[in-house]
Amino acid sequence: MLSREYLAKKPWYTVRVDRVETPNGTVIPEYWVNEYAPWVNVVAVTPDDRVVLIRQYRHGIGAVHYELPAGTTDPEDSSFEEAARRELREETGYGGGRWSLLATLSANPALQNNLTYTFLAEGATALGAAAPEASEDIRVHLTPLGEVEALIESGGFVQALHVAPLLKLLLRRRREEP
Repeated sequence: MLSREYLAKKPWYTVRVDRVETPNGTVIPEYWVNEYAPWVNVVAVTPDDRVVLIRQYRHGIGAVHYELPAGTTDPEDSSFEEAARRELREETGYGGGRWSLLATLSANPALQNNLTYTFLAEGATALGAAAPEASEDIRVHLTPLGEVEALIESGGFVQALHVAPLLKLLLRRRREEP
């Protein structure tokens, strides 16, 4: 990097323009980057093999679709998994179970600096009432895992960072079938 200038630095929107020299020596005078904190998603599967999904209005596209419980990391989170556990509990009231990292993905590695960490929570159960933020109008849907593929195929999901880990889980489950 030859230089960096921040054009906006807000909690939900930080953009910078860098002057960079690539490894092959090409100089790019204006390389625009959006900075975000790491994001977390949760594929929570209940003991009876239902996936804890949510539906909420997204103003960017002006529509409601199925999503995974998800959010951004907070400075007080000690780990990505802790942030994911917090988001699942806040948005759905679910938690517990066996947790493992399912996928680490980038929304757009050319233009964004952050990664998304998706965790699998197997055996998640209802722990109490959801406590979404005031800006969130969330509806929880317990969907049989066998119906998730049809939801994806029919356009029920539009968030690629949610579809990819769900497909990974579905593929894993198919490989495990006798």
